[in-house]
Amino acid sequence: MADFRSRELHRNLSVLHVFGLITLIFGITMALPLGVSRWLDDGASAGFDRAIAITAAAGAVTWLSTLRYRRELEIRDAFLLVAMVWAVLPAFAALPLHSAIDGLSATDAYFEAVSGITATGATVLSGLDHLPPSINVWRTQMHWMGGMGLIVLAVAILPLLGVGGRQLFKAETPGPMKESRLTPRLAETAKGLWTIYGLLSLACWLAYWLAGMSGLDALMHMFSTMGLGGFSSYDASYGHFDSLAIEVVAICFMLASGINFITHFSALRGRSLQPYRRDPEARLFIGVTVGSGVLIAVYLYFLGVYEDPLVALRYAMFNTISVATTTGFASTDYGAWPMFAGLWLLFLSSFATCAGSTGGGIKIVRAAILYQQVYREFVRILHPYAVTQVKVGGAVVQNNIVFAVLAFLFVYIATIVITTLLLVATNLDVVTAFSAAVACVNNTGPGLADVGPATTYAVLTDFQTWVCTFAMLLGRLELFTLLIVFTPVFWRK
Repeated sequence: MADFRSRELHRNLSVLHVFGLITLIFGITMALPLGVSRWLDDGASAGFDRAIAITAAAGAVTWLSTLRYRRELEIRDAFLLVAMVWAVLPAFAALPLHSAIDGLSATDAYFEAVSGITATGATVLSGLDHLPPSINVWRTQMHWMGGMGLIVLAVAILPLLGVGGRQLFKAETPGPMKESRLTPRLAETAKGLWTIYGLLSLACWLAYWLAGMSGLDALMHMFSTMGLGGFSSYDASYGHFDSLAIEVVAICFMLASGINFITHFSALRGRSLQPYRRDPEARLFIGVTVGSGVLIAVYLYFLGVYEDPLVALRYAMFNTISVATTTGFASTDYGAWPMFAGLWLLFLSSFATCAGSTGGGIKIVRAAILYQQVYREFVRILHPYAVTQVKVGGAVVQNNIVFAVLAFLFVYIATIVITTLLLVATNLDVVTAFSAAVACVNNTGPGLADVGPATTYAVLTDFQTWVCTFAMLLGRLELFTLLIVFTPVFWRK
């Protein structure tokens, strides 16, 4: 027993060793908003100085004090490390927010940081137009880093960590991805994904700038768009710009970010558009989101919400794609639309994006597998002896994957139900509670009613805020990655 406890202690300290280095690097990422603060002299630089010092010092002390426990991580260690990174780093990320924003409580600062890093976009802040620009840069930059995943970044640039790159990659990017790796080395795969992410990000920034945004606004909204997060530097979000050109740029890059980045990687490496044509997930994603935008436009036009069909198409397409991709931008208060439209948008956010994208929800490939499984059950009822298979894009899906998807769906629904019940039990109305639960678990951001696109999550009590915070973490790590850490089997010998 003593030997077992000693081995467990050494394993946990080896996880702390890697966590310390990631924390140290995370502190360095605050250099960009610090530079913006000093350049514009917006008064927030002292807060960033303290945050960088505290984060870097905590990371350096943790890393150096556990240096002798450095070793290759196993799969259990990877899950523990990922859970620690996503739960603890927001506490450091909240430091400049708490320092620069008067009256912001520790709970709300942590909520805002979790919403940033998980690329959710739910906010407790108002008066964004008057915040120090560096704070808005930091909020949106967290979207960009969290969108692709901090651990994937670590695997890409830190092979010297001596950790199990494959285990970290699997723990950070759970779900049914059609290819586990694309290059002989996992670090090279992660670098490839981040290269695509970087190139698309540069193109997005240039497109926003050419469409009429200032350079700084283009940078911040590029961060949010590519991370599918939804933070803006204005309370009115994209309604502030009221520009069709800017909205078209946003639509294009939200759709690009909602596609599996492995597909982008394959297209670039092969210098061909064939990977997009061969990817059944991408076709479904584009068809469902764009098709839903057109249908909602028709619905709004015939109900008289908009008298001009082109105006209806503009607002319906932008806001539908924004919510479906779990971004959460708004060009108008879609919460004021007929309830059907708002509920349809929330429903889309639950499944529309592709696995391997920066979006949230259960992913459209899982939805396709579930549909095929339901159809297979119908066939079995009518023809008990028939042999049927679940196929996606012509490829047979093994039963173990089908069972895993069914288990995921059960946990997903249970999470939304439990979150809704907890919020309703604390006197939140049903529409607000349900939409907040769906929006947080799907990492969408705005919900309906009191947490709609025209309002913020500041209406919630501290307890309700913590419930939504945990829901965002669960959603970003696709439920199992975080929940498994709380199971007895995880800690069993």
